[in-house]
This record gives sequence, C-alpha cells and structure tokens, in this order.
Amino acid sequence: MGRRRGSAPRLWRVGLYIRLSREDGRTESLSVQNQRKILMDYLKEEFQGPWELEEIFVDDGLTGTDDSRESFQRMIAAVKEGAINCVVCKTLSRAFRNYADQGYFLEEFFPRYRTRFISVGNPRVDSFLDPEAVQMGLEIPINGILNDRYAAKTSADVRRTLDMKRRRGEFIGSFAPYGYAKDPADHNRLVPDREAAQVVEEIFRRYVQGEGKGTIARQLNHRGIPNPTAYKARQGSRYRRPGPPGDGLWTAATVGRILQNPVYGGTMVQGRQRVVSYKVHQTLSVPPEDWYVVEGTHAPLIPQALFRRAQSLAGRETRRAPGQGELHLFAGFLRCADCGRAMTRKTARGLVYYTCSTYRRKSKTACTKHTIREDRLRTLTAQALGVAAEDLTRGLLFARVEEICVQEGGEIAVHPLQTGEESLT
Repeated sequence: MGRRRGSAPRLWRVGLYIRLSREDGRTESLSVQNQRKILMDYLKEEFQGPWELEEIFVDDGLTGTDDSRESFQRMIAAVKEGAINCVVCKTLSRAFRNYADQGYFLEEFFPRYRTRFISVGNPRVDSFLDPEAVQMGLEIPINGILNDRYAAKTSADVRRTLDMKRRRGEFIGSFAPYGYAKDPADHNRLVPDREAAQVVEEIFRRYVQGEGKGTIARQLNHRGIPNPTAYKARQGSRYRRPGPPGDGLWTAATVGRILQNPVYGGTMVQGRQRVVSYKVHQTLSVPPEDWYVVEGTHAPLIPQALFRRAQSLAGRETRRAPGQGELHLFAGFLRCADCGRAMTRKTARGLVYYTCSTYRRKSKTACTKHTIREDRLRTLTAQALGVAAEDLTRGLLFARVEEICVQEGGEIAVHPLQTGEESLT
C-alpha cells in the first residue's frame, strides 16, 4: 500500500454513487438495493477515517458512457461546492464506462478538488490511501479500457437487435403512439386504444371534410378532450415530451403530427433518428431512404384511402385572410395550368382575384398571370360539379375535387378525386 500524501481532513463527508443501466437489466447483484447495501457495509466495517454520509446519488436506468447523468452531475456539483470530499462506488464501471471520463475524473478532477475516490470492487481503488495506483499504475487504466470496450460491444449488440426488430416491423418504442397501446402479450405489437382511437378517427374525418387543423384543435379543447401527452399521463404513463410541462391542450401542430403519422394507416416507420455513438448520445436525423418502413404490422385506425386523402390535403396552401379564422373557399385547391404552382389571392377595388404565384412573386417572364375573379371561379367550379354556386363549400371540394387548374384566359379544369375516394367523407 502506498504512502499517504498530506494529512487527512478531520472528517470525510461521503457521497455514495450508485448506477444501474438498462443494459444491466434487473440483475440482483447490480440492483440499486444491493449496491446500497454493499457501500453501507463498507463504510461501517472497512472505511478508514472518520466519516459522515452526506447523500446517496442514484442514476437508475442510465448508461455510464457519458457524464451527463443527472445524479452524477449533482454529485460533481457537490464536490465543487465542498459539500462532499469523498466519493464511494461499487466498481469503476458504475461511475465510468468511458475510458476518457475515467482518466479525467481520477487523474484531474478529484485531485484538483482534494476529493477522495473509492471503488470497493475489483480493482479496489482508494485515491487517498494509494494515490500511486491511480496516478501511475496500469491496472486501473486497463480496467477502464475493458469497461469502455464492453460498453462498445454491448451498444453494438443492442443496436443489431433493435435493427432486426425494426426490419420485422416490431414496435420498439418506450411508449405506444397516441391511439394505440402495447399488446400485453407482446410489447412489440400495437393494438388499438379504443378511447384515443376514436379521437384519431374523428381528426381524420373532420380534416378531409374541410375543417382546418386549428379549428379541430379548438373544438377538441372545448369538449375537454386531453391532448396525447395529458391523456397518457391520465392513463398512468410516465411519458413526457421534451421541454417545459404542457397545459394538456391541443394545438394545430399536434393535430398535424397525427395526420402525417403513417402508423394510423397500419404502416410502421422507425429509425428516423439515431445517436452519434455509444459515447455521444446526441441524436441525428436519418435520411428517409434509410428508415425502416414495414406495412401491415398492426390494425390501422384509418382506411388507406382516407389516409392518402389526408396526406394529399396536408400539402395544400392553407393561408387565411388577415383577421379571419377560417380558410378561403379555394385555399389549397388552385394551381396554375402551365407552371403547376399555387395561385395567390389578392383584392382590388372590392373584388377578389387569383393570380399565378410564379408570375406575381418570382418572375413575370417565367409564366403569365392566369388571372381569374373569385366570383367567376365559383360559378365555373359549381357548374363543373353540377351544383348551385351558393351550395359550393370547402367540404364539397374536399369530397370531390383533387385540384382546380386555372388556364390563361380565365378558363378552369376541375380534376376530380380518383375513383373510390369520393365516399371518404
């Protein structure tokens, strides 16, 4: 055993550090309760010097490959503040799975703050009683490398397993999408959650009938229906969206995310994001061509024709007039017959006109005006659909029209929905 350096403080203010990761499972030898018992027994029976337990820091379900763990950071803050001057853990791997982190904290951080570090497992480490083993020995660095490589191998094995499940269309998320629940007999399979599924069905039905996302959100809020996050909390789920706590209310963005999620059509899409590495836990977006897309993995909440119709409508222009909450009758339906771009709406001398957006906003040589007055557009569209002009509504357009192309000279071509989709509403 090495020679002591300097004099010991009159009292060691101890912080116990305990960590259990998901990869550890619930092995009894690594359980939080077992680690706490081992560390308390060590303090009472083997610790050299007067001590007082200040706090027990526990990170449950977190990897040791970086130092961003909440309780670990609280412990580091306590060291900096002088609240503790001794850290005790079961093994080096409980505190560090990253070789670089182990070297920094053992060789730089703890010495700088005159903090004793003890690992009671194999190899046993005590930076106060045997500082040479930490600063100049080989066993501790080699153990750190082995822990680091073990974490790398475990991460690779877990990733391969998850990718295999994704390819098979098995659901691997921690929480089922709103409208679904995990099958009690198979947690990788989704089954409808009847109460939430009815809300999803209503959102799609009302949207294809011409109601805006904001209108749908306001009506759901008016009826006191909790948004997905609040609903899951009410069901006892620990699900939390990133950011500050929400108010439980629906927004247009929430409705939009539901309308765009292919899971409601029976298609599983996973792997949209990935972490940089087992050490760098920052997430990166994955190109769509690398997503795992498997159709028919679970019961759809929305018929395919209805789902496709919603996707088509979601891409339409949906601007509202200043001060108006409802969409204009033709918003999102008009296209220039030549360049294919949307038509823009303008008012002049009390009359409303639609003009090619390319001509108006980009270049007067790239296309022509294709101007048409709104009252004439209404009349021509009504005639094409065989209804009176006063009976023309957005709901009717959503039910029967794919798009309306405005030709130069003010004529129009009304393109109906594909056969089989007219009955969606």
